[in-house]
Amino acid sequence: MKRITQSALGDTMHARQATISKLEAGEPATQIRTLTDALAALDLELCIRPRTMGSVKAIEDLF
Repeated sequence: MKRITQSALGDTMHARQATISKLEAGEPATQIRTLTDALAALDLELCIRPRTMGSVKAIEDLF
């Protein structure tokens, strides 16, 4: 788990803290570019695969 503040992440990806907050909250208006910039700043990658039957709780536990 990365220990970084929203403000520090925003600084890294040249975005406002409010933008990071919206991304973290899962607001539907988040642009895919914002998501990919955040993933890159956190040294993470997005993997797309067929959907599994995982529960919402199991997914939330990842974060």
